[in-house]
Amino acid sequence: MLKRSDFHFYQFYCVEYIKSNDIAAIFLDCGLGKTSITLTAINDLLFDSFEVHKILVIAPLRVATVTWGAEIQKWEHLDLLKYSIVVGTESERLTALNRQADIYIINRENVQWLIEKSGIPFDFDMVVIDELSSFKNHQSKRFRALMKARPKVKRVVGLTGTPSSNGLMDLWAEFRLLDLGVRLGRFIGQYRTTYFKPDKRNGQVIFSYKPLPGAEEAIYSRISDITISMKSTDHLKMPELVSSQYEVQLSDSEKERYEELKRDLVLQTTDGDITAANAAALTGKLCQLANGAIYSDDGDTIEFHDRKLDALEDLIEAANEKPVLVAYWFKHDLNRIKKRFTVREIKSSQDIADWNAGKIPVAVIHPAAAGHGLNLQTGGSTLIWFGLTWSLELYQQTNARLWRQGQSSKTVIILHLITKGTIDEQILKALSEKNLTQQSLIDAVKADLKI
Repeated sequence: MLKRSDFHFYQFYCVEYIKSNDIAAIFLDCGLGKTSITLTAINDLLFDSFEVHKILVIAPLRVATVTWGAEIQKWEHLDLLKYSIVVGTESERLTALNRQADIYIINRENVQWLIEKSGIPFDFDMVVIDELSSFKNHQSKRFRALMKARPKVKRVVGLTGTPSSNGLMDLWAEFRLLDLGVRLGRFIGQYRTTYFKPDKRNGQVIFSYKPLPGAEEAIYSRISDITISMKSTDHLKMPELVSSQYEVQLSDSEKERYEELKRDLVLQTTDGDITAANAAALTGKLCQLANGAIYSDDGDTIEFHDRKLDALEDLIEAANEKPVLVAYWFKHDLNRIKKRFTVREIKSSQDIADWNAGKIPVAVIHPAAAGHGLNLQTGGSTLIWFGLTWSLELYQQTNARLWRQGQSSKTVIILHLITKGTIDEQILKALSEKNLTQQSLIDAVKADLKI
C-alpha cells in the first residue's frame, strides 16, 4: 500500500489548501492525483480536526463506482475511511444511503433524485463535486437541484482539469454553485452584462457572446482567492507528448458529394436520402461523411469511403505490434472498425485490466466512456483519433488516459486522422482555440508553490 509520505510536495500543498478553505476550486491536470488529495483532506477534517462528519461525493458514474473506492483502498493512511457507493436501482441506492459511512459516493445523474425524491435528509456538511465542469449548465436539473441544497453545506470542493472547456461563460454556473454567486454574481444575466458583449446574432436573437476587453483578467482575479490550479508538466516528470495529423484525401467524386450536402443540406443516394434539418445537424452529417459513412433519414448506415480505415490499417501496421488505442465517435465508426480489424472495446473493468496488462493489441474507446477516472497508461502509449469530438473536455481527458503519471514510455503519440478539406480541420482548429481560453484560466490561477 502507498503511504502519505509518498505524496509529492504539491499534493501536501493542495491538502492544506482544501483544509483551510471552506470553498475550494481545485483545477488539477489529469494524473496529479485529485482524488487522493481530496480524500486525504477529508480524512484530516474527519479524524483530526473533527470539522466534518458526513461527506457527499458527486462523480461521473464510472468514477463513482470504481475510482474513489479503489483510491481509498490504495493508501495506508486512509484505512479508517468508510464509504458507501450510491448507484444502481432505487432500492440499492436507498440501502447505500442508509448504510453507516463517512463518505457517500453518488453519480451525478442521481443528484436530483437524492435531493428531491429519495426522502433521505440532506445532512451532508461537506460536498465534493468531482468534475465540476459537468455542472456548467445552469439550466440543468442536476444544477438546480444541487443549488437548493447548497446553502445547507458548510464545505464544498470542486474538482476538474477542464474548468472552461467551452469558454469563460462556463465558469458562472460552476462558481455560482461553489460560492452562491459571491464572486461572479447571482444571475447569469448580470455575469453576461459585466464581462461579455453579443457576438453572433440574428436580429434580437443572440447566439453567442465574446468577452469584453480585460474580462478574462477580471474574472480570474475575482475567483483567485478560492482557486488553485496546477499543470502536470509543472510538477511531474511527464513523457514527451507528440501530437500530429495523418491526412487522407477524398476522390473528386467523394469531395463533390461532400460539398453537395454542405451546400444543399440534402444528399440523394441509391440507398436513401440524407437530410440535414439545420446547421447543427449538418455539422454532424459532415463529420460522419469525413469519417467514411453516414446515417440515412431511415437510420440505415450508408458507406462512402474507406480512407480512414485504410490509414488506420497503415498506422496499426507501423506500430509493429505495440498496443494502439483508437478513439471513435459514431456507432458506425465502431462497426466499420470491428469489421476490418480484430479489436476489443474498453468498457468493463476487465477490459481495463487486460489493456493495462498488455493483452489487447488494438483497443477502441468512445471519448464519453474515457472521459474521467480511467487509468490506461500502463497498456500503451499511442492514441489514434479516428473521429474527432467538438468537446475540449472529452478530447483532453481521453488523451490524458495515456499521457499521465505512471506512463512507462518516454513518448506518448496522439495521432489525428484528418480528411483533408472537410470539417475535420475545423474541429481540430476549434479544439486548439478553446484550449487558449482554458490555458489562460489555468495560468491565471496557478498555485505559487514558492510561498
